[in-house]
Formats: sequence, structure tokens, C-alpha cells
Amino acid sequence: MSTNRSGVRALAKGGAVLATAAVIALGTAGAASAHVSASTPGPAVQGGYTKVTIRVPNERPNSGTVKVELALPAEYPLASVSTKPTPGWKAEAIKGKLDKPVQSHGREVTEAVRTIVFTADPGVKIEPGQFNEFDLSIGPLPDNTDKFVIPAKQTYDNGEVVDWNAPPPAEGGAEPDKPAPVLKLVPKTGGDDHGGGTAEAAKTDDHAEAAAGGTDDTARWLGGAGLAVGALGLGFGVGAVLRSRRAGKPAA
Repeated sequence: MSTNRSGVRALAKGGAVLATAAVIALGTAGAASAHVSASTPGPAVQGGYTKVTIRVPNERPNSGTVKVELALPAEYPLASVSTKPTPGWKAEAIKGKLDKPVQSHGREVTEAVRTIVFTADPGVKIEPGQFNEFDLSIGPLPDNTDKFVIPAKQTYDNGEVVDWNAPPPAEGGAEPDKPAPVLKLVPKTGGDDHGGGTAEAAKTDDHAEAAAGGTDDTARWLGGAGLAVGALGLGFGVGAVLRSRRAGKPAA
């Protein structure tokens, strides 16, 4: 009888380990991907052009995202900004006069896109537990900074507006609650203005792609590891029950 009870306790402990691991994994995955972010397929080179993907997850359990507004920094005006069509969403690029004209491809630019608004069509929204991505093509990027910050506003269908506008923290500082999407810019090391470069740029490309998907990949890895550990604990518990039953069974 006592051996059977020990086996049951071991089984219960294994189940508890599995449940705890699953909760931790799910919580980690949710926290890791809960903010609006910006990424590029390769290195974002100072003075060059790049594609930017704005990832917008839905944070709310009972309302959907229906509008996303991006503010391009006035201190770094972009001569070229275009949007990629997103099914179910309308994109509007709003221009403004520049305080100081800039030169681009041999011509003077006196106005630039200052705001981009993505608005969902009627009946369309980013549902709870979902995310969407919006692609831009921008350039030339500034050549006198290593960070290009793109504050964002996320509007829900209940009227709530979340401002993702906190600047990047200092080196080693904690991430703010509502960080603005940011692109890390790397120095131009060769090639043309549209992103070509040397081996050093290719190396940066690897790091950029890892950073773009690292958050979600890490969350998935932790989730899988947690479930695996939990399953192992449950397996030990089942094994203990079987061993205890065999030990308590009288010989024939």
C-alpha cells in the first residue's frame, strides 16, 4: 500500500512539473512578443535604403487592433517612402514641409512623409492572440546616427490608444514598458546605397536577422524546453507507479 502511495505522489509531482513548465513557457512567449517592433531583412546601412517590417501584436484579450500609426522622425527626413499593400488594410502616407530641404539623387526635396497610417477595412482587425505585419521601403537612411526610432500608435476597436513611443534605453538599461520600434543602423562599408556591402555587412546581416526573429524563436525554444522537462517529470512519475506496483505484486 505504501509503495502505491509513493508512486501516486511521484506521478502527482511529475504532473505539477509539467503544468508549471507549461505556464512559464506560455507566459514567457507572451511577454517576449508583446510590443510593436521594427526589423529589416538585412543590415540597415547608414545612407542606404531598406525594407522595414513593422510587427504589430494584439495585446488585449477582448478587443482588436484596427489602426496603426507610424511617426517618421522629423530630424531625419526620408526622401523615399513607399508602403506594400496589406490585404484588408488601407495605407496612407501623409507628407509635411521640411524646415530644411534635402538632396536626393541630384534633386532637392522640400517635403517628406512624416506619418504613415494603416487603417483596417470594415470587419477587419488584428484579433486577440494574433499579429500582423506592415512593410515599408524607406531611404536614404541618416548617416549621422546609429538608431532610427519610429514611434507608433496602436488603436483598438474599443477606442483605446497605446503609444509605443519610449526611446531606446541607454546601454545596459532596462527596456521601457512601451518602447518605440527602432532600427539599428550600421556604417556603410562598401557597395551601393541600396544595401550592398562587404563581408562585415554580411556578418551584420546575420545578426540583424537573428535579432528580428530572436525574440519569437527564444520564446518558442523556452516553451518547447519547458514542456519537454515537464513531460520528463511526468514520465518519471508514471515509471515510479509501475515500479511500485510490480514491487508490491506477490510472486507466483
